[in-house]
Amino acid sequence: MVNQENRRQQLRTKRTFRVRKHLRGSSTKPRLCVVKSNCHIQVQLIDDESATTLGSTATFAKEFRQTEFNKKNKASARKLGERIAAIAIEKNIKEIVFDRGPFKYHGILAELADAARAGGLQF
Repeated sequence: MVNQENRRQQLRTKRTFRVRKHLRGSSTKPRLCVVKSNCHIQVQLIDDESATTLGSTATFAKEFRQTEFNKKNKASARKLGERIAAIAIEKNIKEIVFDRGPFKYHGILAELADAARAGGLQF
């Protein structure tokens, strides 16, 4: 049982590195990193050149904590996409690199990406 869990974690790590080895964020075109857990979604704009986070939001953030957007679903993903697009526009960022990590681009991730595009980001 332990070996199966280790193998699953190793495959997940390999998938993550396989996706991220082609992606680099800069200050003009940061990386939009999405992390999903069992209960929440977290989104960050990352400048890999200086190793800084330019902006972030999550379903467990203070602004979403007491609302219906405090859990992992498509409505929350849409709201996070709109919010991260607003954060990026405030910082004069128009283009980003989308980093899906080990997750497939469908469902919640596709909803988040579509909302970010509708908010004015290009990727």
